[in-house]
Amino acid sequence: MPAAEPDVRATLARLFVYPVKSCAGVEVREAPLAATGLDLDRAWMVVDGRGQFVTQRQWPRMALVRPQVKVFEVVLRAPGMLALHLGVNEVAGPARVRVWQDEVDAWDMGDVAAQWFSDFLGAPGLRLVRFDPEVRRLSSLAWTDGVEAPNQFADGFPLLVASEASLDGLNARLRAGGHAPVGIERFRPNLVLAGVEAHDEDRLAELRVAAAGGEVRLRPVKPCTRCPIPNIDPASAASSPEVLETLSAYRADPRLDGALTFCMNAIILAGVGQTLRVGDAVAGDWKF
Repeated sequence: MPAAEPDVRATLARLFVYPVKSCAGVEVREAPLAATGLDLDRAWMVVDGRGQFVTQRQWPRMALVRPQVKVFEVVLRAPGMLALHLGVNEVAGPARVRVWQDEVDAWDMGDVAAQWFSDFLGAPGLRLVRFDPEVRRLSSLAWTDGVEAPNQFADGFPLLVASEASLDGLNARLRAGGHAPVGIERFRPNLVLAGVEAHDEDRLAELRVAAAGGEVRLRPVKPCTRCPIPNIDPASAASSPEVLETLSAYRADPRLDGALTFCMNAIILAGVGQTLRVGDAVAGDWKF
């Protein structure tokens, strides 16, 4: 019997990796898929002197820290700063850090990296840490329906999925309100789909990506609630309210007590070890 025709066909249009949590992303043409999401995604994180994670919510200038991923290192650049080189497999010593409700073991990246972030952000006492691969930090089982989905320092899930059509819909509303359109970078997705209708990603039970080495199966599980970060211009770190104000007119989600949502958090059901590439075909079925 032939396989059933999928409800939705799409294309993987863009891929983003965010090596340092809340710093700028890196747009890539391909990315290996690990159990925790795209390779090196949210592998590093900035913390304060108590080990508590910090983000653009407190320090919008983190948006101006731009990573470059090389074979054995990630290079960070920021205005007025010399480049900071982070060896992918280099750490300085153990650390204990907190990201949302999770307190986990990590690896401190040393005094040079700490001083670099403290100087750029004007915040003494900051440290840069690396996720410990021995740690198993799981997504909320309540949202994954019991599936164990590990993360590194992402907010809560391995992948974030957006669509071009959803952004087009927002930008049409922004223009109608007299505002400039915005880029998808403000929403920090990992995967951006083309060929679907606006917010179809909210309604799909599963995404099947035809990677070159085999099928990757992803399950969208939780709408992504939006904090003030989408109001921050990633090119200047200036903040203005129009993005969230516009979303408030049509994206309040009753499943999350009226929180504004945009993009879907997703977990990996199959395909760890495959490489996702821009242009990969994606099929999906509606959630019932």
